[in-house]
Amino acid sequence: MTLAVHVPEELSARVPAEQRGPGLDRDAVRLLVSRGTEVSHHAFVELPRLLRAGDLLVVNTSPTLAAAVDGRIGHARVVVHFSTRGDDRRWAVELRDPDEKGTTRARAGGPAGTRVRLPGGGRLVVEEPLSTPSGRLWWARASGADILGVLREHGRPIRYSYTERDQPLSVYQTVFALPSPDGSGSAEMPSAARPFTARLVAELVSRGVQFAPITLHTGVASAEAHEPPYPERFTVPEPSARLINAVKAADGRVVAVGTTAVRAVESAAGPDGVVRARAGWTDLVVTPERGVRVVDGLLTGLHEPEASHLLMLEAVAGRAAVDRSYEEALRGLYLWHEFGDVHLILPEERPHTEHCSSNSW
Repeated sequence: MTLAVHVPEELSARVPAEQRGPGLDRDAVRLLVSRGTEVSHHAFVELPRLLRAGDLLVVNTSPTLAAAVDGRIGHARVVVHFSTRGDDRRWAVELRDPDEKGTTRARAGGPAGTRVRLPGGGRLVVEEPLSTPSGRLWWARASGADILGVLREHGRPIRYSYTERDQPLSVYQTVFALPSPDGSGSAEMPSAARPFTARLVAELVSRGVQFAPITLHTGVASAEAHEPPYPERFTVPEPSARLINAVKAADGRVVAVGTTAVRAVESAAGPDGVVRARAGWTDLVVTPERGVRVVDGLLTGLHEPEASHLLMLEAVAGRAAVDRSYEEALRGLYLWHEFGDVHLILPEERPHTEHCSSNSW
């Protein structure tokens, strides 16, 4: 799915919301709400009254890693984006060229046998490409270094040219992030959850909204190629699976916070729509043809018109709803990318359904 729209450069969120003015917090972003082709405009802090008691938010607890590291190939400088750690202890990496502006630009992947010197004396040897069309990601084997240690000591968060400056890693952690037992995490922030604050979570809980934690460690996004997602490691724990099934049985709404949460939950669901505890790798790509079995709604950022994630949005809401909401986002000058505004997709209300005035909109 490709949207016939153009996102002007000035709609890129260059800094986090809390840095745009005094007294602001992460939740100082806008919220576009769509139910079918009906669209309304809100502040994110209104979320508790836009949901209702019995709704369930599925949240990703993966922490963000400082996954960008400077390296050298011969005398040439490169930046290594560490994407995903494989079961054989290799890493899927993307090699990029520094652009002299503090960010990077795309670089041809490979070839096999390329050696990259890392800070601290470690080495990477590029071995083979992942099965992605662009060939930008390659499996590489490290020697003389523990990569997670290299990331902690020498890494910085991955950032792209639309952002204004480097930010500390804390800026890229969501309120739901938890340390992984093995130190693993996401190459890029599960950014749909970024606007949540502890205060907002407490208000949601007080109104009867429940939370189901899952974990999916995100890889490096294809900033230029807009490829489909490749296999990622995920966990849907037993308590979360039970809670999701109970909410579905009670006719509550399951709202995924981020496309990562959709991928994890749908990967753990059988053809009968029942979610079972699962852990491992998922290669699921949620498309309109496949559809969704569990998720009723989705809270997500605004994606580039060519992004593969838009297929997932279409699977949840339908093509007409996605087209309409993005037209409204552009008309309303919403901000894009990980520090930008967010989009809440909810199912259309049944005509006979009635709610109290605090939940009508």
